[in-house]
Amino acid sequence: MNHLRHFLLAPVIGAFVTVAVCAMPRYTVTVNSTPDDSTKVATTPDDSTKVVATSNDSIATAVPEKVHLINPASIIDEVVWVVGDEPILKSDIETMRLQAEAEGVRWDGNPDCVIPEQLAVQKLFLHQAAIDSIEVTEAEINQEIEDQINYWIQLADGSREKLEEYRKQSISQMRQQMHDDFRNRGLIQEMKKELVKNITVTPAEVRAFFKDLPEDSIPLVPTMVEVQIITREPKVSIDEINRVKNTLREYTERVNSGETSFATLARLYSEDGSARQGGELGYTPKAALDPVFANVAFNLTDPNKISKIVETEFGFHIIQLIDKRGERINVRHILMKPKVTQEELDKASADLDSIASIIRSGKSTFDEAALYVSDDKDTKSNHGLMANSTDMTRTSKFKMQDLPTEVARAVEGLEVGEISKPFEMINSKGKRVCAIILLKSRVESHRATITEDFQTMKEVVLDHRRGEFLDDWVAQKIKNTYVKINDQYKDCKFQYQGWIK
Repeated sequence: MNHLRHFLLAPVIGAFVTVAVCAMPRYTVTVNSTPDDSTKVATTPDDSTKVVATSNDSIATAVPEKVHLINPASIIDEVVWVVGDEPILKSDIETMRLQAEAEGVRWDGNPDCVIPEQLAVQKLFLHQAAIDSIEVTEAEINQEIEDQINYWIQLADGSREKLEEYRKQSISQMRQQMHDDFRNRGLIQEMKKELVKNITVTPAEVRAFFKDLPEDSIPLVPTMVEVQIITREPKVSIDEINRVKNTLREYTERVNSGETSFATLARLYSEDGSARQGGELGYTPKAALDPVFANVAFNLTDPNKISKIVETEFGFHIIQLIDKRGERINVRHILMKPKVTQEELDKASADLDSIASIIRSGKSTFDEAALYVSDDKDTKSNHGLMANSTDMTRTSKFKMQDLPTEVARAVEGLEVGEISKPFEMINSKGKRVCAIILLKSRVESHRATITEDFQTMKEVVLDHRRGEFLDDWVAQKIKNTYVKINDQYKDCKFQYQGWIK
């Protein structure tokens, strides 16, 4: 549990005051308290600028003023690299270092050189994404954030309260903190996909790649499993649903009366990752939204009016139109999720226990039960078989580490064809549900063979080709991009040449 606590706290440990300056030479920031300790002064070494910060350490305004020379020991942040027009701050490097330490990452080389180079490579992809107008929607960003939070909740024994205790943040604060990083991650991923989209390999090329490799270089295929699942969502009480709806009606009245704005209420109370943006989703196509949500949102015509209450798989929403552009719409929304009691969870678990007993007795099959009683819409029509989807492939086979934590824990103790006991988990919609699983198949770890593992071997070759292409792209991109590095990094042995102009 101590390791779990360290891991969950990692992104918080590295919190620093950051200043967005985008040019060299060396910019540094110092903080000096005024006599009443309510205002802080940040200075730059060119003796020309003073930045005043309020007591919460946020930079409030900047005015020209003569300042004194800096004591190096008082530096709290500085720009150490510039790639294109993107700065890399000393605090960015330290944050990445602390996160890696918490997660047990080992660096291949000097971390003081490897980390800033990795950040610089990310800036290259972000720079190209901006040039090529690559986009990720707020809906996509928010889903990634929710997936991450749900994963953390699973690590924290399925308890949102424990997660908030470990990280010393509310769920809403976590969403806000992660937004920009997840947006950049999405842009980088989309940019890489765009660059390598036309790379293919033939079966002959796969065979040739592995033909002369020694046995210990043949990829080791990890243990792979196929899992069928049945879930039951606990019944939420009418009183709880009414509480949520009444709260959303109250928000609507407060906006309509002019007491406050929709965006303010979204920032304060929405349980969606878009809360940080005042509930704004950005310009999103209809297909990227929940169908029920999309139907209501696309029928809105007046930005001054708020929608009726909308129920989706995620919870209950109210929506406000911002703008429409062709086939895309930009709206704000507030999401509230009804809370389930332990009594309701226990009842759902008991239902699943009875269903498992019926299947074990031979009166029904798992396939039939999944189709008729499972609440998991993603799997029920496929006999409960879980799907492992990535950007490039979709399969029913999972590595153990790719399964949801609770599912993997249940699989560990099962023989093929055996059904688990009921357990609780957080589903893809962020809801707490109960589940049982059946282990459909297990293939133990082994060296890949062309006859049995062609797809795995093909992916190895494709990944190799894509990696080579992206390495060449980065090397060329460095040559054509403005880069400025502090002198302290000029003796580093970098993976890519050309950083030092």
